[in-house]
Amino acid sequence: MTWAATILTLYPEMFPGPLGASMAGRALADGRWSCEPLQIRDHATDRHKSVDDTPAGGGAGMVMRADVLARAVDAAVERRPDVPLLAMTPRGRPLTQDRVRALAAGLGVTILCGRFEGIDERLFEARAIEPVSIGDYILSGGEMAALTLLDACVRLLPGVMGAASSGDDESFETGLLEYPHYTRPVEWEGRMIPQVLRSGDHAKIDAWRKAQAEIDTRSRRPDLWERHEDARVQSPSGARQRRKGPMG
Repeated sequence: MTWAATILTLYPEMFPGPLGASMAGRALADGRWSCEPLQIRDHATDRHKSVDDTPAGGGAGMVMRADVLARAVDAAVERRPDVPLLAMTPRGRPLTQDRVRALAAGLGVTILCGRFEGIDERLFEARAIEPVSIGDYILSGGEMAALTLLDACVRLLPGVMGAASSGDDESFETGLLEYPHYTRPVEWEGRMIPQVLRSGDHAKIDAWRKAQAEIDTRSRRPDLWERHEDARVQSPSGARQRRKGPMG
């Protein structure tokens, strides 16, 4: 069954966008996934097709209306009741590779793209919507975030990447950042490919890559390293073990 993405947006022309090229584009053309953007304004009832209004309590900007969005969401859910309903918002939970894998393993996803100052909170109270964030920064709208989420999911669909194992060692798949990569020429601007990678000793290469992944994660992403270390000190029963110091 084709993995289907439905996107509720004020800018349907942004889809599939960059996902119409490269691996995702080939997979789209091959029917491995589908992309259907739906115009939120189609569910507005006034002659101006209004989807937003001024913030209650005052303040700058505009807020997307719960009534209009609810009609758009309800219509999408009626069409695809069997897929998760997400909203791209900086107020959501951070997107993780674990969540991406779970979404890619399902039948697809429906994504609501926020705009302006945000979405009337009553929509989240009234509908089963999962707020998702792709990072601690602000975009002009949820469309770019939705494209990021979709790209992360589509590349995991069967047959999209070449070899089935081609994504196994990538950043976040093992709880660590990925090890550094090198390719020809062997020497470039006086810098050499590390000798171990030219040794042909696969055991040593694997050990070097693991060590480099740990070094980079520890220095660049201490938050990831802490979670990785916490996972390593869990006993089979799930009880956390005391970390051993230099003296045991």
